[in-house]
Amino acid sequence: MFTNAQRQVERTGRSGTPRDKYLQDLVTQFQNATDEESKEKIVANLANFAYDPFNYAFMRQLNVLELFLDCITEPNERLIEFGVGGICNSCVDPANASVIVQCGGIPLVIQCLSSPVRNTVTYALGALYYLCNPSTKKQILKPDVVRIIREYAAAGAVNTSFSNMANAFLEKHNDS
Repeated sequence: MFTNAQRQVERTGRSGTPRDKYLQDLVTQFQNATDEESKEKIVANLANFAYDPFNYAFMRQLNVLELFLDCITEPNERLIEFGVGGICNSCVDPANASVIVQCGGIPLVIQCLSSPVRNTVTYALGALYYLCNPSTKKQILKPDVVRIIREYAAAGAVNTSFSNMANAFLEKHNDS
């Protein structure tokens, strides 16, 4: 559920942790984590906060978007899944999308289209849907990428969610 400053005060109360402090604590825990399972849980938690516009400025300030992109470069499929999930959840905001693009996120998201993990592919399709705009179209609408997305669009019988996401992408962004 989306929140605002008043609702956040009501939820945390007088002795609760303010959202920016809580997110900072999660980032610090991630940076100090030594085992993969802890990192996975923390990134999944951060990705869940990434959908709420109330958190967008905090996430930019704390470099959480960059942390999500770093996770996509890891060999751990769960970190990749949660990293691209966080990108997908947050890139609906133009300021977040700009940070993702400036940090080289588009090629990282595109490579997630070939993941063996269904959620990773779904998140990548969703992220590309929101990241594609006049300034990024050339980078996203390359023939190989469009071919992959068309294959997902045609896979309705195999995976409806891939097909729906891919068809929505093609309807909005592919002129040819």
